[in-house]
Amino acid sequence: MSSIDADRLVLDPALELQRQELAELIRRHAPSEMGVESAIEGLYLTRHEKSVRSMPALAQPALCILAHGSKEVSLGDEHYVYDPLHYMVVSVALPISGVVLEASPENPSLGMRLDIDPAQLNNLIADAGPMAVPASPSGRGLYVERTDPLLLDALLRLIRLLDSAKDIAVLAPLIRREILYRLLRGPQGYRLHEIALSNSQTHRVCKAVEWLNQHFHRPLRIDELAREVNLSSSTLHHRFKAVTSMSPLQYQKQLRLQEARRLMLNDGLEAAVAGYRVGYESPSQFSREYSRLYGAPPLRDLARLRNAL
Repeated sequence: MSSIDADRLVLDPALELQRQELAELIRRHAPSEMGVESAIEGLYLTRHEKSVRSMPALAQPALCILAHGSKEVSLGDEHYVYDPLHYMVVSVALPISGVVLEASPENPSLGMRLDIDPAQLNNLIADAGPMAVPASPSGRGLYVERTDPLLLDALLRLIRLLDSAKDIAVLAPLIRREILYRLLRGPQGYRLHEIALSNSQTHRVCKAVEWLNQHFHRPLRIDELAREVNLSSSTLHHRFKAVTSMSPLQYQKQLRLQEARRLMLNDGLEAAVAGYRVGYESPSQFSREYSRLYGAPPLRDLARLRNAL
């Protein structure tokens, strides 16, 4: 945490006490490095004792909070930083990468991720009725917002359940619902609200994202995808880029190259085979686009990754 951020936390003693408790809970329930899937469905605790860059991956909708340290997340050419004063929300599936900026064995980065279930979000909106969510132009499917003490209080009550396992089944769903409610009522809650509205353009873009995630290996024809989600081709292209920062074709390339990298690194596939598996017919095109995204051709990139492990 920077000295400026520390000074701001001191000015809000209640928020600082919440942060300290959250850090202690994460430290206790995530005693070793990396991520831990907790006994609460969809709740993951993270601990990093050194600055580390994560592999590019497809991030699913989630709320991310840090109790200590800071992290930078990259979406295309855009960069977002969050810390104990700011939470991050991913509202649609996005190909992102991240780097832990501040961490050491003495002061590890401590954080948590709570997956957001779109079905639960839809049910909450249906049950709550009109929520007076501010109407604003839709934007990225990823945003950073100032930490809210009410939201942090609900998160603390959720994590405390890890110390009383018998209460998880009954109380965790109720608290998760409250957390969704707090996010919807937050300054940028409209970003979550609009993806749940079946007649909104953003909801249709989410459907296009889902289709691409399931069929990224197939040739992409924008006209067909637009008909699939009931949008014009031009509207789909414009709205898709507004939400994801990239065109549908660029999004598909990210998915293909991430999966090919995983296949080569984890399954030992040769570059040509991995490229073919994810939809490339030309090995040279695969190598060219791979180099453009990762800064090196497949063999050199994989050697670099293995040396870093």
